[in-house]
Amino acid sequence: MIGNDTFWSPVKLSLEVASFSLFIVLIVGIVAAKFMANKSFKGKSVIETIMLLPLVLPPSVVGFLLIVIFGTRSFLGQAIEQLFSQSIIFTWWAAVISAVVVAFPLMYQSAKTGFETIDRDIEDASRVDGANEFRVFTLITLPLASNAIITGAILSFARALGEFGATLMFAGNIPGKTQTIPTAIYVAMDSGNMKLAWSWVFVILFISFSMLILMNVIKKRY
Repeated sequence: MIGNDTFWSPVKLSLEVASFSLFIVLIVGIVAAKFMANKSFKGKSVIETIMLLPLVLPPSVVGFLLIVIFGTRSFLGQAIEQLFSQSIIFTWWAAVISAVVVAFPLMYQSAKTGFETIDRDIEDASRVDGANEFRVFTLITLPLASNAIITGAILSFARALGEFGATLMFAGNIPGKTQTIPTAIYVAMDSGNMKLAWSWVFVILFISFSMLILMNVIKKRY
């Protein structure tokens, strides 16, 4: 048997990690997409390829690269360890970083597609009327691309929620600290506790199904 607190701990942690990573991905993804949309410059394809790589790389490779980048042997890892007196590996933040890395391409690609479908004459007309770039972006561009942005946000949240490989390698599987639903399912199944594994599977299925339903409802309303 397993207590309610123990059962719901991975669920709570997964929702926290997915929500916080979505907040980061939403901001960074929109900024990056706006910068890259409808622009052509030398090296753009290389930059975009790097940003989209987590979509095609095996999760184990993503986890390995994160360990190399943030490990104690790297400059960044050493700087973080000196600043916070501990390594970022096997912490809650490691789970967030893993989720951000794998979810970012979905947000970026969706937002970029939304920005590129906007009629630029509409934006130019608002500039002629005296609106500055910030007002054009917040009052014209974002509302017109809102459908694509919301879709990207929902897909990013679902992807962050279901992240397993990179999280297991980079954040580990520490109950109450870094154990998310996917890693909890893996451990439960590996130990032969199929009833517990199925319980977590139904939870994540319900959440993911709800996210997709919400996305379809939003698409129909816009």
